[in-house]
Amino acid sequence: MSLLKTFRVDKTQPVHPITFMFLYMPFGIFNGFISVTMGFLLTKAGVSLAGVASIVSLPYLPNILKFLWAPLVDTTLTVKTWYRIANVGTVIGILATSVIPHNSHFLPLLMVVVFLTAVANTNIAMTTESLIAQEVPDEHKGRAGGWLQAGNLGGFGIGGGAGIWLTERMPAHWISGAVIALVSLLCGLGLLFLKDPAPFKREETYLKTIGTLGKEIWVLVKSRGGFLALTLCFLPVGSGAASNLWSSISGDWHASPDAVALAVGIVGGVASAIGSLLGGWIADKMDRKKAYILFGLLEGGAALLMALSPRTQLMFMIWTTIYAITVGLAFAGFSAFVLEAIGKVGAATKYNFFAALSNIPIYSMIFVDEWAHNKWSSTGILTAETVMPVLGAILFISVLFFSRMKPETVRKD
Repeated sequence: MSLLKTFRVDKTQPVHPITFMFLYMPFGIFNGFISVTMGFLLTKAGVSLAGVASIVSLPYLPNILKFLWAPLVDTTLTVKTWYRIANVGTVIGILATSVIPHNSHFLPLLMVVVFLTAVANTNIAMTTESLIAQEVPDEHKGRAGGWLQAGNLGGFGIGGGAGIWLTERMPAHWISGAVIALVSLLCGLGLLFLKDPAPFKREETYLKTIGTLGKEIWVLVKSRGGFLALTLCFLPVGSGAASNLWSSISGDWHASPDAVALAVGIVGGVASAIGSLLGGWIADKMDRKKAYILFGLLEGGAALLMALSPRTQLMFMIWTTIYAITVGLAFAGFSAFVLEAIGKVGAATKYNFFAALSNIPIYSMIFVDEWAHNKWSSTGILTAETVMPVLGAILFISVLFFSRMKPETVRKD
């Protein structure tokens, strides 16, 4: 009973934000399983870096396009029902990708399964974000965003690090997939502590409902705060893209599979979760957009120092951990400034309008990193990760300086 009281028994009382961490974890678990565990297994099987990148980057495509189906969460069924559907789809997808052989011959089949699972998995994010927008008061949006991203990045560590650790020790890959899938399924128990948000106002026809929702988004984008938030989403600041390629370039640091699993997985997951919680706290203490820029620059600084450090296993573990902390900071900063901007009405659609756009620079950075790797090996990746946040920060400062838009209005929703 004491555990229940920690979260919330009386659903009329504010829920502890740790609930959102658990609900969001399946989103990170799936992406970690694909990016780290699958990336490691494909690399081990002799698949080229380009082939590995085609798999690990694939989940970003549905995350770019997810604003197209986000209105379904706001306008049909219930938010909690959509979450359950998404979690079951994620579990099935993890199991399927663990059964399919991990080699170049099965890349086309893996791509199809990963893509379809990623589509279902996007609804984990959308439903949790909708719940958090409804439940958390504005003054605590940064803190809540920190817990949200702690679940995302901590889940990434579970799906990646624990995934590698299990595959190295289990007699068959599907066993590790089953364990990871079970963890994802259990995270859905967090729904027990939440009520369903009030549905978006439904018009006589579904098309009219979508039209009304579209007007809400347009009003948001026209506001100064909405426009600045939109600008940040297009900038390569705080992308954390290098995290997707650590397992593929770990050989340059002579890192063993266990070291990779520890640094990128368990330790990296904990480090990024700590960074998220710290970032959420900081974002509540200062301008949330400026906090995001600051966190992105810290991420670039970590990449620069890693590039300058000796190529040893210890340095790999140290700098990937520090990088993970900065990624946590940046992701929490992103959630904080978006949650601040969107209000409560149509939260799933609004949040994912911004989130979908923010995946464009992340998706692009994977291929920028791949290009830089082909030109200058791992040093190229780290150089790109250093330069791009600086360019993004300069662009955002320019937008702030030259902005002549009307002052931001206070939203009533």
